[in-house]
Amino acid sequence: MYTMADQSWRAQPRRMSPAIARQSALRIGEHARGHGLTQISVVLHGGEPLLAGPDLIADVVGAVRTAAGTGVRVDACVQTNGVRLDERFLTLFSDLGVRVGVSLDGDADAQDRHRRHPGGRGSHQEVSASLGLLGSDRYRHLFSGLLSVIDLRNDPLATYEALLATAPPRIDFLLPHGTWDAPPPGRVPGGTATPYADWLIAVFDDWYLNPRTQIRLFTEIMRALLGGTSGVESIGVAPAGCVVIETSGAIEQVDTLKAAFHGAADTGLHVLRDPLDAALRLPQMKARQAGISALCSTCQDCRIRQVCGGGLYAHRYRAGTGFANPSVYCPDLMRLIDHISQTMEADIRQRLAEREDR
Repeated sequence: MYTMADQSWRAQPRRMSPAIARQSALRIGEHARGHGLTQISVVLHGGEPLLAGPDLIADVVGAVRTAAGTGVRVDACVQTNGVRLDERFLTLFSDLGVRVGVSLDGDADAQDRHRRHPGGRGSHQEVSASLGLLGSDRYRHLFSGLLSVIDLRNDPLATYEALLATAPPRIDFLLPHGTWDAPPPGRVPGGTATPYADWLIAVFDDWYLNPRTQIRLFTEIMRALLGGTSGVESIGVAPAGCVVIETSGAIEQVDTLKAAFHGAADTGLHVLRDPLDAALRLPQMKARQAGISALCSTCQDCRIRQVCGGGLYAHRYRAGTGFANPSVYCPDLMRLIDHISQTMEADIRQRLAEREDR
C-alpha cells in the first residue's frame, strides 16, 4: 500500500482508536443481522496489524462477535508479515479462535529483497522462526496459509519448495499489482509475452502431479472451468464481497484499487454516520457486482470470460477508459487458464480410457 498510486495512508491514523473499533464492530453486526447472514469473515490487516497490539485486536474481535450476535459465526483472520508473531500473540489467537495468514515470498534471498526492516536488515530469519512456532503442534490449527507475491527474478520451483518447507495448509500466489499505466515488472502492456503464466505453469505442473498443499489460484481456476463459482475476486465473475474499514473509520472499496489512482477506493462513507449497506448503493460498487455485463466488449467476447472474469478489477485500469479494459495480465491469464484446461482435459481423457480398458 505504501508504494501504490493512492497515498491516502499518509493521512490515516497509524492505529484504529477504540471508539472507531467499537463503531466498526456495530456496523458489521448491523449489516450481518440486517441481511440474515449466518457467517461473516473479518480480516485484520494493515500495514502490519500486529503493531496494533494484542489488546486492540482482542477488543475488535470480541466487539464484532458481540455485535453480530449468537446466530452469526464470525470467522476472524489476521494477515501478518510474521516478524512480531510470537507466543504471546499465538496464545491470544488460540483463545480467540483467530486464524493466521503469513506473507512469505520464498527463500531468504526472495524474502529479504522486499521485506526488510527500516535499516535494511532482512526479515527472513525472524519470519522463519515465527512460522516454526505457528506450525508447531500447539498452534498449527491456527495456520490459514501463506500469501506469496510473485517476483519473476525468483525461480518458480525453488520458491515453491521454500514455501512448502513451512508445511502450509494453503498457498496464495498473487500477481503484483499493476495497471496499463503503471505495469507490473516484466509485463509489457499489449505485448504477447507471458512471463507470469510461464512462472505459474512451472509450479502448476509440479503441483498437479504431486499436490503437496492447496494452491488457491489453481483450484479456483479449476473450479471455474468445471462450471463452479470462484471464491476470489481475481478469477471468475462472482460479485465482489468485501469492503475495507480504514483506521480512520472510512468505509472504502477493496484496497487493491489503490493501485489504480489516488482516491480509487474512496467512497465518502464513514462508520460514524453511514451503515455498510450505503456502500452497496454506490455506482462504483454496483459495477463490481454486475458480473459479465460490467466487462469491456473485448472481455465479453472472450471465450474464457466465465473463468477469467476480466482478472482483478484494479489490474484493468487505464487513464481515459477507467476499468473498461481487459486486465494488464490478459495474455498471462489466457495462457495459464488454457494450460490448466488442457491439462485437466488430457487427464480426464486418460482416466476414462483406462477405465474402459479395465
